[in-house]
Amino acid sequence: MWLIVKILFMALSDYKSMNSNGLYTNLLRKFVEHGEEVFVLSPVERRNSFENKQSVIYESGSIIVKFTIGNIRQTNLIEKGISTMCVVKRYIAAINEYFPDVKFDLILYPTPPITLWRAVEYVKQRDGAKTYLLLKDIFPQNAVDIGILKKNGIRGVFYRYFRNQEKKLYAVSDYIGCMSQANVEYIRRHNPELNSRKIEICPNAAESLDMSCSKDERIEIRNKYGIPLDRKVFIYGGNLGKPQGIPHLVKCLKSQMNNRDAFFLIIGKGTEFKKLQIFFETENPSNMKLFEYVPKEEYDAIVGACDVGMIFLDHRFTIPNFPSRLLPYLQAKIPVLACTDPNTDIGEEIVNGGFGWWCESDTVDSFSNLLLEICNNYNEKQIRKLGEKGHNFLKNHYNTDDQYKLIISKINKESFDLEGGNYELR
Repeated sequence: MWLIVKILFMALSDYKSMNSNGLYTNLLRKFVEHGEEVFVLSPVERRNSFENKQSVIYESGSIIVKFTIGNIRQTNLIEKGISTMCVVKRYIAAINEYFPDVKFDLILYPTPPITLWRAVEYVKQRDGAKTYLLLKDIFPQNAVDIGILKKNGIRGVFYRYFRNQEKKLYAVSDYIGCMSQANVEYIRRHNPELNSRKIEICPNAAESLDMSCSKDERIEIRNKYGIPLDRKVFIYGGNLGKPQGIPHLVKCLKSQMNNRDAFFLIIGKGTEFKKLQIFFETENPSNMKLFEYVPKEEYDAIVGACDVGMIFLDHRFTIPNFPSRLLPYLQAKIPVLACTDPNTDIGEEIVNGGFGWWCESDTVDSFSNLLLEICNNYNEKQIRKLGEKGHNFLKNHYNTDDQYKLIISKINKESFDLEGGNYELR
């Protein structure tokens, strides 16, 4: 019987505990539940380092090491690029400082960033570990699509550098887990040198929690946040950056300012938040609210009190994104309205799964027509039925248990030392 004892997870988020409800913590807990030891490298961006000093967090079956890196998220392109290029040194330094005597059997790592391949290669060669990439971003092509990078000129230098880094990341990965079939096909088509058998679907996954609200809870939450009880409430929650096509979202919201049947709730932050803020301050729409931040527990409750979750993606994308914001909507048992580019297959998944609607994010009319259909043709009972379908789809297709089994089945290591599994960090 093959077993995995020690797993290294290279995160790009600030982890305070393994017990939170998140895309990766849910998966890592499955390894802990099955007896594996999980070691997490959790970087803290410099802007937050005064709040989260370098530290070690011990929990049952897991160890989280927090260390400082440069700012990567929600910053300008120059700082993001420099920090991304330098980040690998910090990971290797943290591995050598805290895990010099730990022999890892499996390395898990998501994108972004793609420059971590050197750290992955370092541990792979040192320990003979298997490597599994959880591919979430296809960079740098996604940056080219939305105009951040170009393939020629001075920005072409950066593109070629990052494309080379991307290829090295794929090469060092024993397995590449993609979010959807469109992702698999894209990676195979644009990287023909790779063994196609190591590229597979490993979708975003979550625990099949019931995060829906009772009728009384819905009334209480809506009253608390000034959300009307007599309208269909459409919520967008998550990052508000260039990938989400915020200018198009603003146009869509503007087209609905006189809609007496719908109410729109936008919760999130990001580099494009200011565009939404200016719209709300200038137009003062009566059927909309904008929040830059809501504590996660409150956000989860708000989602459950809404009727439809929204997903937006910039129409210029040629790479098939598959936003993870879909999962909280399905946990809350609300259907989904996706307004995206035609290259992602998330809209196809939603429509074929019977738990929502899709339109292209190229014209405001396509969004407005879909909103009119939802408001006029779907009553509360029908909306709830779609939400139930979505929750069942989550259990059957985006389940963390299945994700764990898929990854564990790929890792066959014939021998390792089961003795002395307790390690003290230095």
